[in-house]
Amino acid sequence: MSQFINGKVLEGTTGETADVIDPSNGTTVATISVAGSDEVKLAVQAARDAFPAWSRATPAERSAVLTRFAALMEERAEEFAQLESRQAGKPIRLTREFDVPGTIDNIAFFAGAARNLEGKATGEYSADHTSSIRREAIGVIGSISPWNYPLQMAAWKILPAIAAGNTIVLKPAEITPLTTLLFAQVATEAGVPDGVINVITGRGSTVGAELLRHPDVDMLSFTGSTGVGRTVLDAAATTAKRVHLELGGKAPFVVFDDADLEAAIHGAVAGSLINTGQDCTAATRAIVHRSLYEDFIAGVADLYAKVKLGPTSDPATDLGPLVSQGHRDKVAEMVDRARGYARVIGGGIPEGELANGSYYRPALVADATPDSEIFRDEVFGPVLAVTPFDTDDEAIELANDTPYGLAASAWTKDVYRALRATREIRSGCVWVNDHIPIISEMPHGGMKQSGFGKDMSTYSFDEYTVVKHIMYDLTGEKAKAWHRTIFSLAD
Repeated sequence: MSQFINGKVLEGTTGETADVIDPSNGTTVATISVAGSDEVKLAVQAARDAFPAWSRATPAERSAVLTRFAALMEERAEEFAQLESRQAGKPIRLTREFDVPGTIDNIAFFAGAARNLEGKATGEYSADHTSSIRREAIGVIGSISPWNYPLQMAAWKILPAIAAGNTIVLKPAEITPLTTLLFAQVATEAGVPDGVINVITGRGSTVGAELLRHPDVDMLSFTGSTGVGRTVLDAAATTAKRVHLELGGKAPFVVFDDADLEAAIHGAVAGSLINTGQDCTAATRAIVHRSLYEDFIAGVADLYAKVKLGPTSDPATDLGPLVSQGHRDKVAEMVDRARGYARVIGGGIPEGELANGSYYRPALVADATPDSEIFRDEVFGPVLAVTPFDTDDEAIELANDTPYGLAASAWTKDVYRALRATREIRSGCVWVNDHIPIISEMPHGGMKQSGFGKDMSTYSFDEYTVVKHIMYDLTGEKAKAWHRTIFSLAD
């Protein structure tokens, strides 16, 4: 299937097709028909038509549908894991143990959260009036999700939006749309009404641009690069839409001199290599106290060398390919440039049976100066840049010396140091003695050029609802005292 609009599987009308390629071997997983302007209009209208009834459904009704959705997803978990692995080049172990279970847990969480939309207590904040708060759905959400976590990111966009009573038109990345389309189909099978979830697959420059500017779209939600995020803001300004952005990151991984070195080494390897480093929260800048610096480098390099690259269908495979050969080449070029100014351990494009895929070996870039390209710019690959520090003040300064602020971690046994790091590092999430874990009950989102707004948790309802103040007169008086500030009647 190529489009899912108003509860039906449709083909695009542009006459164009696009192949979904398995990055592990270059084979075609599926060929989709590309959406155009007609599909955007059709999907937005379907969402607009479905909004009145869905927004008026009781929290219990929306919760029941999402509960059935979670159960159906559980039944089809292996199907989703296999499809996500093939279209995105993820090791099957990752999709089985992270992507799919995390998505199912998200559905289950929002099934409960749908019944917990809270507002300020009703009360008399003026002696003559009773005030109450309504939290209402915004309307039609236009959303664009990325290619690095196709299933999870689609769920992060769709679930809080529809749990709060909105309807949605989502455009997944055209290179990884398959699990998003299936996700919408299973949601409909679970009882989500036609038109509540619509998925259109097409080019960002055409379909995405039209969706962003459509006058009947009430809000925009986007996950992707900071550069494209600015384009989303420009588009939103044309019709004054609300915007939620989750953008790039360059996460610091700060290792203080009292850290458990072995734990930090393992954490750095896991945190930098998750999803082959194609993760905005991945550990990318290791800032390590000089007393531990060389031992940290040796330990990470040793574990990197043991990481197994292989077919994504093999449960023994640790590291999958990058999403495309073009992206792999970009990563390789950045690492090759770093060889001219830093100490590079590992890296390189493997040969042999993996040559048809877009694989790249883990690269550790030691002695990277804070102003170097590899230390400042997003690589989005299995690359960790490392620099030393001498004082806590310097460590915090280096951690914050970035335009991004999505995620960070601090490694220390000192509670006061941990408290300082979590307070002073400017980031939407700061882990202590770990890096990467996410849970449905806690929010995910950044600050600075990493965007604004939250995915997951009940905090995400702040993005997808509008707060309305309702005020009731208690006096029954026709001529109220305050009227005399506007006009007075002759005696």
